Formats: sequence, C-alpha cells, structure tokens
Amino acid sequence: MSVKDEIKEYIASQPEPKRSEMQELHRIILEAMPKCKLWYLDGKDEKGKVVSNPNVGYGLQTITYADGKTREFYQIGLSANTTGISLYIMGLDDKAYLKKTYGKNIGKASVTGYCIKFKSLKDINIETLVSAIRYGHEATK
Repeated sequence: MSVKDEIKEYIASQPEPKRSEMQELHRIILEAMPKCKLWYLDGKDEKGKVVSNPNVGYGLQTITYADGKTREFYQIGLSANTTGISLYIMGLDDKAYLKKTYGKNIGKASVTGYCIKFKSLKDINIETLVSAIRYGHEATK
C-alpha cells in the first residue's frame, strides 16, 4: 500500500467529527508545505508491538543524536489521540518557543516543547496553527 493510501485509510478509520477535522488538517498542512515528503508510521516497533499512536508525517529533516548518529524524520506530525488531535513540530532546538510564541493566541490547546494538542478545530485559531506549522517547516529545513 502506498503512503498516501495508508494516510487516507488512517484518517478514514477515525470516528466523526475527528475524521473530518483530521482531513481538513491534512489539507491545511499540504497547502502550507506543498510537495513535502509524506510519512505514515503505524505506531508499532520492529517487533510489531504498539508503542505510540499512529501518525502522519510531513516534510523531511535530518536529526542528529548525541552519539553523532543521524536519521531522517518528518518535520510536522499529525495524530489522533483519545481526547482529540495532536500536531507535532519536530526538531526545534528551543523547547520553550512554541508555547512562548503561539500559546497565548492558539486558543483552547495544550502547547509543549514540540506538541500542540487540542480537542477540536473549532477550539483553536487556525491562522496561529498554520503559522506554527510554517515556522516548524522553515526552522528544520
């Protein structure tokens, strides 16, 4: 199955209204990051054990670990969680940046060093979310 098909299937598997909101976020992210590499991670480790929620990734960056090893990974991630939706902005050096820059204007969301978690799109300021996505895309190129 292609990555696009896996993403489509993952989003379609979500209950409404989360399904429609994730589809809308998928569209928004693709609009903000045209021609980006798409990823789909099913949340399972190499042994097939579930270790995280499945997620959709957008973009490409190279992560360098403390031991000097590198790995390609996505820049922006999208995942359903038990109470809503999580948007991940990966690879930011300043772990206070998201909360400091977008936290006050994002609306009803929890903002951490790399995650913006919210229950519904109607609870957040979409323009602020798009700004955070664009920042994450540019900052980790």
